[in-house]
Amino acid sequence: KGKCPEDGWDESTIELFLHELAIMDSNNFLGNCGVGEREGRVASGLVARRHYRLIHGIGRSGDISAVQPKAAGSSLLNKLTNSVVLDVIKLAGVRTVTSCFVVPMATGMSLTLCFLTLRHKRPKAKYIIWPRIDQKSCFKSMITAGFEPVVIENVLEGDELRTNLEAVEAKIKALGAENILCVHSTTSCFAPRVPDRLEELAVICANYDIPHIVNNAYGVQSSKCMHLIQQGARVGRIDAFVQSLDKNFMVPVGGAIIAGFNESFIQEISKMYPGRASASPSLDVLITLLSLGTSGYKKLLKERKEMFSYLSSELKKLADNHNERLLDTPHNPISLAMSLKTLDETNDAAVTQLGSMLFTRQVSGARVVPCGSVQTVNNYTFKGFMSHTNDYPCAYLNAASAIGIKKQDVDVFLKRLDKCLKTFRKEAKQEKSINEISDANAATEQLED
Repeated sequence: KGKCPEDGWDESTIELFLHELAIMDSNNFLGNCGVGEREGRVASGLVARRHYRLIHGIGRSGDISAVQPKAAGSSLLNKLTNSVVLDVIKLAGVRTVTSCFVVPMATGMSLTLCFLTLRHKRPKAKYIIWPRIDQKSCFKSMITAGFEPVVIENVLEGDELRTNLEAVEAKIKALGAENILCVHSTTSCFAPRVPDRLEELAVICANYDIPHIVNNAYGVQSSKCMHLIQQGARVGRIDAFVQSLDKNFMVPVGGAIIAGFNESFIQEISKMYPGRASASPSLDVLITLLSLGTSGYKKLLKERKEMFSYLSSELKKLADNHNERLLDTPHNPISLAMSLKTLDETNDAAVTQLGSMLFTRQVSGARVVPCGSVQTVNNYTFKGFMSHTNDYPCAYLNAASAIGIKKQDVDVFLKRLDKCLKTFRKEAKQEKSINEISDANAATEQLED
């Protein structure tokens, strides 16, 4: 039926299924005689076993989704994976999605593929409207495709950084709609930036007849992000949305899903991919979804949401204990931010030092963002880089509740963060005492004189 099974399969069933697919490929036929340049020959038995002897990859030279006659099993694997993934995207909240395919490139290069496909539809266009998000790969995706990003600075509303819709529309009018390739928006992001106002952007794109590509990197795991995409497509225009396999489905890095609401446009993107492609990302995600089933994946989504609430409440308590605060970012469903104002005022280098301390204590994924750092990416200078704006009011630390996170991860992180912050407070207290003694000695010497 091309659907993800409700209950996950056991490993032996999945392996049997993969072996059945593999024997449909010509390189595994007993009497096969190969005289071409690509015959699925593999020198290492270990490599062959790692790929379940599915060696031919997916697609043909002109279309990544095309069926390869001498690799019926690999082609079937590809078709099934795309069908199962489409089912899961619908289950996650984008119910009207019509088409998707797994591409063996991470999110950034997959976005580039979308932009290159649009080039043929809009030959005069040279600009991409991009509400700012300080993440290098999505910025480079536009540069690599040969377009000029038009950076729209975010607006600060309370603690949150939100889409400046007026600036987007003003820039479209100034540049001319025909000169704009697309609007490139974002759902999943680091707090205090929150998902773009997708519905409003989708309406603007529909009104000006401009394509709309959404970077949904790790948004599949969030019902809120998926709801924004669904609503955007309902009220306006969204041409494609791109998401990472590793971030949403807990598989190795190297694959993404390009999905959309117009089947012919998604097919155009798949035909833009030059040559055939590795089947590894498709194989990884199919194995994972068959082992989880829809019930297993739903359970992971539910647990992630529960852990987000737990992380939020516990991080707030810790922040209060250290005279800091959990930034109020209710529109961000995955990432949280805690101010580091006290730390920043104590010592200029303390914020970045905290990041190093956490990393050496085996805390991965937490980001510390100092005030005013400047970074140049492809000749474009970002002021306040990593904070998604030129001048955010305070330094802060990020932590995220992503799919697969456990209570133990949260507890250990909070314990180690608390210890690091206490170390800084102790050092600051000692420094203050030394300064006070020094000042007292100087005053005494003055009186004696």
